[in-house]
Amino acid sequence: MEPNTQPSTPNFSGLGIAPDFLEILSKLKYAQPTPIQTQAIPVAMDGQDVVGIAQTGTGKTLAFGLPMIQRLQAEKGARGLVVLPTRELAIQVDESLRKIGGHLGLKTVILIGGTSLQPQISALARSPHIIIATPGRLNDHLQQKTVKLDEVRIVVLDEADRMLDMGFAPQIKKIFATLPSRRQTMLFSATMPYEIMKIATTYMKTPIRIEVAPAGSTVDKITQEVFMLPKEAKNRLIEKLLNDYRGATLIFTRTKHTAKRLTLAIREMGHTVAELHSNRSLSQRRDALEGFKSGKYRVLIATDIASRGIDVVGIELVINYDLPAAAEDYVHRIGRTARAGAGGHAISFIAPDQKRELHAIERLINQTITISYLPELPPARPAPFMPRNEMGPRRPTTGGKGRPNFGSPRSGGSRPGRPHRGGNSFGGHFRRRRP
Repeated sequence: MEPNTQPSTPNFSGLGIAPDFLEILSKLKYAQPTPIQTQAIPVAMDGQDVVGIAQTGTGKTLAFGLPMIQRLQAEKGARGLVVLPTRELAIQVDESLRKIGGHLGLKTVILIGGTSLQPQISALARSPHIIIATPGRLNDHLQQKTVKLDEVRIVVLDEADRMLDMGFAPQIKKIFATLPSRRQTMLFSATMPYEIMKIATTYMKTPIRIEVAPAGSTVDKITQEVFMLPKEAKNRLIEKLLNDYRGATLIFTRTKHTAKRLTLAIREMGHTVAELHSNRSLSQRRDALEGFKSGKYRVLIATDIASRGIDVVGIELVINYDLPAAAEDYVHRIGRTARAGAGGHAISFIAPDQKRELHAIERLINQTITISYLPELPPARPAPFMPRNEMGPRRPTTGGKGRPNFGSPRSGGSRPGRPHRGGNSFGGHFRRRRP
């Protein structure tokens, strides 16, 4: 993999961008390229394979979007493909690309789960220039032969490390097996694990590596701190922080169940709040994200499905209610604040036995995060009422020694009117032990 030695450029005019597109950038108020745009755009314009490593919120979409649209406009009949991990990110990339090329006749299609296949098939029939897809849904279309990738000339893997974390490696392998060998491949990410290097060597031709910041580094304008506290005090500290910080706040939890409970608790504190996780429908997720952007919801609670799918300028505070499962996800979570040159603050909650996880994060970002003194907290509130249908499946009652009473008449396991015979499901019988 060859390093890039492209000199820095103070504006977009020296990057090989056509006059039509420079005019569009001017209308969109893009005055100065970011470092990843400065280095990646000229290389991508030349048709070379690119591996771009940059912090979140530094303009990677424009870094691959501009060269893709300009090259597709010049090569009639060619298509572009952008593969990314989440529905939210797919929608945002589509919006960004259409801002650049929409009035020039650019047609895009989004292939994501949670929606009907038929409208997507109809959109594919209109010969879009760019396909934007999550791996699972794209493979659904490939299996049903509703899409062909033989005309794809430019492929982008966006947030590639996240796709690998989510287990999409086999899906990505299937996608590349259907792509033509004559293509340009670009891969963008904020971290660079071994699996990404493997993709670069397997599916790319002498890619140019562009690293504008060390993998795992955070934006300079993010301030970070940690509070060490027991689990039962978390909601009280949330209440204190939401009163101290009055701006837009994004809170990350590890599980969907925690996100749902916390949403109810914060709503009872008097704040407008929405939740964003995989149990929500596409329309609910879209309402949550758009409402957060518009100010309808001051607080958004999300699982890691959204750590790279939220591009909202003006988030004042990111709170890690739970530490992420992987240290790399910490970088992406806190990268939701301090975007587009603004400042931001990130706060993480840890238990006393999570010092090892904290040290792993500190090693990754090469920083020491201050453990702050716990402030005086408001009194505890009663646990919020949670409807039975939102609490998940009901657990079976247990008999002696914690065994589920699935077949016991006392638990309601036997069918009415039929005696319980004590047999197991394979026809055998358990011998009752004497007490």
